[in-house]
Amino acid sequence: MAPVDASRLSPVDRFFKVTQRGSTVGREVRGGVVTFFTMAYIVVLNPLILGFAKDVDGHLLGGSAPGNLAAIAAGTSLVAGVMTILMGVVANYPLALATGLGLNAFVAFAIASQMTWADAMGLIVIEGLVILALVLTGFRTAVFHAVPAQLKVAISVGIGLFIALIGFVDSGFVRRLPDAANSTVPVQLGPSGELQGWPTAIFVFGLALVVCLWVLRVKGAILISIIVTTVVAVVAERLGHFGQGGADNPTGWSLAVPDVPGKVIGTPHFGTLGHFNLLGSFETIGIVGGILLVFTLMLADFFDTMGTMTAIGAEAGLLDEEGIPPKTQQILVIDSIAAAAGGAAGVSSNTSYIESASGVGEGARTGLASVVTGCLFLLSILFAPVVEIIPSEAAVPALILVGFLMMQQVRGIAWDDLEIAIPAFLTIVLMPFTYSISVGIGAGFVAYALIKLVRGKVAEVHPLLWIVAILFVVYFAIHPISTLLT
Repeated sequence: MAPVDASRLSPVDRFFKVTQRGSTVGREVRGGVVTFFTMAYIVVLNPLILGFAKDVDGHLLGGSAPGNLAAIAAGTSLVAGVMTILMGVVANYPLALATGLGLNAFVAFAIASQMTWADAMGLIVIEGLVILALVLTGFRTAVFHAVPAQLKVAISVGIGLFIALIGFVDSGFVRRLPDAANSTVPVQLGPSGELQGWPTAIFVFGLALVVCLWVLRVKGAILISIIVTTVVAVVAERLGHFGQGGADNPTGWSLAVPDVPGKVIGTPHFGTLGHFNLLGSFETIGIVGGILLVFTLMLADFFDTMGTMTAIGAEAGLLDEEGIPPKTQQILVIDSIAAAAGGAAGVSSNTSYIESASGVGEGARTGLASVVTGCLFLLSILFAPVVEIIPSEAAVPALILVGFLMMQQVRGIAWDDLEIAIPAFLTIVLMPFTYSISVGIGAGFVAYALIKLVRGKVAEVHPLLWIVAILFVVYFAIHPISTLLT
């Protein structure tokens, strides 16, 4: 390809290196929009997770319900928007950030129950600052470089399976068994072993549509499928009135009920901002208990982002020969600041989202896509009624398609080399099986170090990887350790 005259490119193109990375401004905008739509559920879901949990004093986050839900939603959108824009401008990477799922549930049900909400959010701020210090000292980046390239490939593949499972579960296509503890299997097809309900049928329609558009190489395939499927969902809800899904309505919509909004613009309230007490938790549960909680939060955040940015870079073709993304340090700095910012805003730790892969699947290759996503998050503060009409059934088919694209990297693993194949296998399968990126990464690291140890090849393992493997052993045993110490 002939070199492009930089003077003929727009300032935006030159700043974000759009043409240099083989993309176009239009493709970046589409990718940013798609990423937003696949992540928009967090604006609705985070308030539902945090907003009804009571702290040790019986208080709700952000005030009394139901007004606190709007405040949590506004704070969620604000932090996600600002940090995602920073990721795009500073790191020039197609990676979006928002409140971390799993971490927010841990904060709501395991931390806030022991202290006040302000104390719990103070722990999040501390955790983010600790990770930031590890980044600035080079430790976090050094750990990333110490991981073997094929384990990084396994992380990408595992995340692909993980987000595909997220898509199937969030759509209702795959369901948890109500009595899973007494059953031979934990999940099944639909609510009773078969597909039921029009919302699930609309998800199947959306999945078929995005696959057909993709194989026909239609530009904007993912975005088109989300918009068309949302329109179909709105019409179906108007005709059938399926309502919100749940135990008493298993064939309803899994999260947002699609309907024409009564109003387009709402008035934001930011009641959670600044609602944190930096050291209050240590006064409540003691120094040892506080440190253990920070350690647990930190490990989850630390490695989730490493896996996510590697997977995104692999899908976008941005990794170097060692599997390292460009501007790794800047990516990790922004992600660390986002964790602390989420706590300071009272909406839980913010982290990088693997759903960014949907935008990469649409063609995004630069931080311009992240700027678009971030701006849409900020707009969603005002236009929450519009965002809330997009059901999961319309958005998650994109995750399943991207899961397939990421799964293709599995060919890069030497399956005949047991020293890497077994750790890679555990990394891949445990992410979807445990519903946790960190667990998969940890199991892979521990298995890799163990196999090298028993085969007398200790010197082949980077010293930092030994440290991380030991830390993961502690992480997996955190409950008995905390019980023993407290």
